[in-house]
Amino acid sequence: MSAETAVQEVKKSEPLFSKKNRKLITNPLDIDNPITVQVLGICSALAVTTQMKPAFIMALSLTVVTASSNAAISALRNTIPSRIRIIVQLAIVSLWVTLVSELLKAYVYDVSKQLSVFVGLIITNCIVMGRLEAYAMGNKPWPSFLDGIGNGLGYGMILMIIAFFREILGSGAIFGYKIFEAAGIHYQGNGLMLLPAGACILVGLIIWVQRSINGYREH
Repeated sequence: MSAETAVQEVKKSEPLFSKKNRKLITNPLDIDNPITVQVLGICSALAVTTQMKPAFIMALSLTVVTASSNAAISALRNTIPSRIRIIVQLAIVSLWVTLVSELLKAYVYDVSKQLSVFVGLIITNCIVMGRLEAYAMGNKPWPSFLDGIGNGLGYGMILMIIAFFREILGSGAIFGYKIFEAAGIHYQGNGLMLLPAGACILVGLIIWVQRSINGYREH
């Protein structure tokens, strides 16, 4: 490739935050949300959302793993034999999950214990593996990285909404702070919100609201 051709290729390349690339971050927050639209990652949405702090850490962990794994697989996509691509994907995801897990144990051990096996289960999380197969294997590293960030944020947004209502209605607290007690109000708490059934109800309501809004927009 001549120097002139190389310059032309650079000029043709998309800006880092072009409209197309921005959609990789914004679409998973709404019309392509991994939980409410793709119906992925439901198990952790039910299991780790009784409090906002572990939900936030879980969302951050999955975002880091998804974005990093997407970028790594995209960079290697042309060298990975098709017959072993799933094994390679699992190996790279496992590496990032192990790093995240060790960091959590080192700096937020109490939350790490609360999350229990769910951090480790990120290795087989449908969102992570789905983005590797659906996007990273066919696109360049930077858009793949943004796709991972967007899907992690979309997942995290729903987790935080569910955790907010479960914690405040179930325990009368936000991030562990007892807001009703601080205001001098006696609040017994709704036990249903601390059960998986409560999370199921909230997920269903969020899906209904979002799809109602998007359906209205389509018309």
